[in-house]
Amino acid sequence: MAKRRAFYQSSFPLGRRLSVFRPTRSATDPPPPPAAASVAAAAAAVAMSETAASSAQPSRATTGLTAHNSDAIPDADPSTTAGLLAERLQAWRYAVTYLVDYVTTIEKIHGRHAKEYEKALKTISNPLKDGQHFDQSLGGMAGFFENMRTNTQALINTNAETEKSIKGSVLPILERLHKEIKHKSKELASGAQSSAKEVDKLRNATQKQIELLGQQTAAYSSAGGGVGSRLSHLHHHHVSSTNGQDDPYVVYRGVMHRLAGQVVAENNHRNDLLAVQTNFETFEAHVIQVLQQAVEAFVQLAGGQGDKTRALYADMLGNIQAIPPDFEWKAFSTRSADRLVNASDPPRTVEAIAFPNMDHSSTRPLIEGSLERKSRNKLSWRWSTGYYVVTPARFLHEFKDSDDTRQEPRPELSIYLPEAIVGAPSGDHFNVKGKDRSKTISSKLTGSSELSFKAHTAADAQKWFQVIRDVCGATAPAEPASPVAESPVTEAAPPAAAAPSTAEKAEGAGEDSLVLNPPVATDSQHTVQEAGVTAAEAAPLETKA
Repeated sequence: MAKRRAFYQSSFPLGRRLSVFRPTRSATDPPPPPAAASVAAAAAAVAMSETAASSAQPSRATTGLTAHNSDAIPDADPSTTAGLLAERLQAWRYAVTYLVDYVTTIEKIHGRHAKEYEKALKTISNPLKDGQHFDQSLGGMAGFFENMRTNTQALINTNAETEKSIKGSVLPILERLHKEIKHKSKELASGAQSSAKEVDKLRNATQKQIELLGQQTAAYSSAGGGVGSRLSHLHHHHVSSTNGQDDPYVVYRGVMHRLAGQVVAENNHRNDLLAVQTNFETFEAHVIQVLQQAVEAFVQLAGGQGDKTRALYADMLGNIQAIPPDFEWKAFSTRSADRLVNASDPPRTVEAIAFPNMDHSSTRPLIEGSLERKSRNKLSWRWSTGYYVVTPARFLHEFKDSDDTRQEPRPELSIYLPEAIVGAPSGDHFNVKGKDRSKTISSKLTGSSELSFKAHTAADAQKWFQVIRDVCGATAPAEPASPVAESPVTEAAPPAAAAPSTAEKAEGAGEDSLVLNPPVATDSQHTVQEAGVTAAEAAPLETKA
């Protein structure tokens, strides 16, 4: 399998390899090389049938973060909301700059004669930059600037001598407001926008793991994945290249681990954006109030030239004072509702997320649960509890627990069962002899060893034995065998026939007594063994007081 994987990776660039595992391929993508056409076709056929449900997800517009998106990697850019709000702050800076330019020009005009008022009109004759952020109807900021253009045209024939007063009273207010908006932009960039980059980083890590899962599941399926006779081909031709870390089940748990960290970061980023949005309404009300104060002071100074001049500036003041503090924000939030975070949406959860190959047969264990394992140290009698899983890839994995959230789920022990030997169960005990292929330090030190397991009950031990025996697919007796109390094991009876004997024995025993399987054959049949079970010349089970 290692040679096939190396050939496949060298023949297909990353983008082309990913397209093989998708149900559809873009028309612009080049076809796969002829040398790997058969491999690509087989992988594509398997991936198309197994990921049809996930690929049929409806397309979504970019709407920022939303909890209704059940994809592992949402199509929306997490920086969309933060970028939109940063752009809005820039629009407010432009608006204040427009007003500063206007007042500055008026200040100069008041030191000259009436024709200088034409310069003031020119400063606001062009549309506002990013003007789409403001309501274009009357009663908003756009209507206010239109009103200023009209009144300034009437002021062209007036002469103002208030240059020093305007320079010392009005401009400082607007300059302070401009600095406040600039400071607000820096806060947004250092907060929400930086957390958006972290979300992007985590999503990229999750995407890479999902792509790895797609590669492993497709390789598993193209090689005749499944438990039973179909796996004999994999056993005979690819045993040497099998790696426990490449098991789709292990890769799948890696996806779940990265998803957990990604969802936490996404929810934290969402909470930050909600806090920023809530603060924006208050801040914009403050901006409008400061603008009202600046315009009021400006009108009081410039309106002293006569009743007409005073009336024109009063009209400008009345226009901006008529704008409710929340008018622009409410209109903006209505227009951009599809791009802002909806506070009523619930947070994302891992359980609600769907991703390719999450339901692939190779990611579903054949049996899993907790078992006790005796220490491999022959001088130790200690038993330790672990979480064990038999996967369709024919591995017996040991994990510390079944939690995928706290840390990366890495197998503490990985035994490739076709190379292992399993002994018939004795009560709640059974043995497995094989080589640890988990690539841990202990696996390099111990090599191949016999492992003793203890289930919760004898029935549980029988279940584990049957599953492991079926996965091994052995056809001849082998050593060692699990010990059986009182007499050597000869030909093991079928599980269905042995079950009544165990039940009858347990019925007559106490609640806490250990029930052992009775002998099922005579000594003359000692050399015969059930297929898949290696228990020749098993020694009697040693019991401890």
